[in-house]
Amino acid sequence: MSDSGETLRHRIDGAGDLQAVVRTMKALSAANISQYERAVHALEVYFHTVELGLVACLRQPDLQLPTTFTRPKAARMTGVIVFGSDQGLVGQFNDLLVEFVTHALTDLPGDKQVWAVGERMRDRLQDAGLPLAGLFNVPNSVNAITALIGQLLLATEAAHEHGKLSHLYLFHNRPGAVAGQYEPISQRLLPLDAQWQNHLLAQPWQTHKLPETLGSSQQTLWALIREYLFVSLYRACAESLASENASRLAAMQRADKNIGEMLENLTQSYHQQRQDSIDAELFDVIAGFGNPA
Repeated sequence: MSDSGETLRHRIDGAGDLQAVVRTMKALSAANISQYERAVHALEVYFHTVELGLVACLRQPDLQLPTTFTRPKAARMTGVIVFGSDQGLVGQFNDLLVEFVTHALTDLPGDKQVWAVGERMRDRLQDAGLPLAGLFNVPNSVNAITALIGQLLLATEAAHEHGKLSHLYLFHNRPGAVAGQYEPISQRLLPLDAQWQNHLLAQPWQTHKLPETLGSSQQTLWALIREYLFVSLYRACAESLASENASRLAAMQRADKNIGEMLENLTQSYHQQRQDSIDAELFDVIAGFGNPA
């Protein structure tokens, strides 16, 4: 049974309102992508500066990293931080990352302790049967990222100091080479072992002069380690947020296209029905004129 003209009119109005909402979300996602991508780009330079500072410290004679960061605890507990989303309309953003995390955790040592960033991510991790240690809300702007990173550092440092944490890994989505695409990646933060140190020391120094540290080399090293951990977490969060908004933008573009096609079909049906009604009335008038009472 075909819809009446009034019903079609209501459906057209509803689809138009929905399209306006979708286009607003598209605009917001595009604006958010820009701010998070700028944050990631700015962090690249600063992160490189922190690494150079660590290289300078590690090249000092008889200076080594504190065992707190270099030697895994006997408990062999692996901490995992997974950056996801609080909101929906992001396509396969959370599902693909959870699949990547589940596969990667099988190769990681010890028991797992997982911190989820985002309620949607928390739900997916629980469905996958992963042990959750805590939940953190996703920042809604660049300015709110710092507070989240502070909370994550407090949670992981407390677990590490109590001997419950030997390794720490990050999992998040990172923007891909093609606009609108992203890929899941992982990064090991702890321990800062010989492999990590050798990777840093393999970087060529930019001048022929050997680097030196001013003041207490040990205090400088501690400060740079904390900054290294902070920037690593901050960058992971910013990349995740850029990827989330890219995924939402792509989802809204598909929705906008589908709504546009639906509106076109509804409008055609509405006009066709109006034309059929007009034709029927004309036929009745002609029939009545040809057959006078």
